[in-house]
Amino acid sequence: MTPLILIAEDEPAQVEVLRYNLESEGYRVVTAVNGEEALLVVEEEGPDLVLLDWMMPELSGIEVCRRLRERTQTKRLPVIMLTARGEESDRVRGLDSGADDYLVKPFSPGELIARVRAVMRRTRPGLDEEHISYGGITMDLAAHKVTRDGRAVHLGPTEFRLLRILMERPGRVFSRESLLDMAWGRDIYVEARTVDVHIRRLRKALNENDDTDIIRTVRGAGYAIDSEHGAG
Repeated sequence: MTPLILIAEDEPAQVEVLRYNLESEGYRVVTAVNGEEALLVVEEEGPDLVLLDWMMPELSGIEVCRRLRERTQTKRLPVIMLTARGEESDRVRGLDSGADDYLVKPFSPGELIARVRAVMRRTRPGLDEEHISYGGITMDLAAHKVTRDGRAVHLGPTEFRLLRILMERPGRVFSRESLLDMAWGRDIYVEARTVDVHIRRLRKALNENDDTDIIRTVRGAGYAIDSEHGAG
């Protein structure tokens, strides 16, 4: 699944440069022009990484980052801060707010892409081109096979898509609406409760041998896969 990156930046020329370079590398892109919109887009679109400008209208990048880290659903969302501030005290402040990395303008497209890839590798360590592994579960994306502690797990196509979404971002809580968009597509109408049905099927398949249930239900929020906490 192609990673989705949010560009939160209020300078149109800078947005277009970032968009061009990211899309040229195969990433999907959404944008926001101020801090309030950035928080809304994160909630609605569920990006895999945020490029966050320090100086933005409405809310600063520092404040946006702090709020993302305070929310259960986004506390692990990768954030790279973009800023013209190059002093050490500013870099420390940016990282202390919860940013995973820090880029000082102007920067080259090559450096940007390298930083994005590095942060993705750190925050999604179980993911490579053909396999995802987490909590004893391994997905072979090419062969469309799943195992748990070496045991074959038989899943339908929808359960496979849901598991992949959850496995690619361990610990992150996905709303039912987000899972609908990502697993079924925005152009198909499916009721939100359908997600619950398929999650139950996924749990049953994964826990066939009375294994620990690592799909966590977050009341009023959605679902996450989390080997540390189990089901809620």
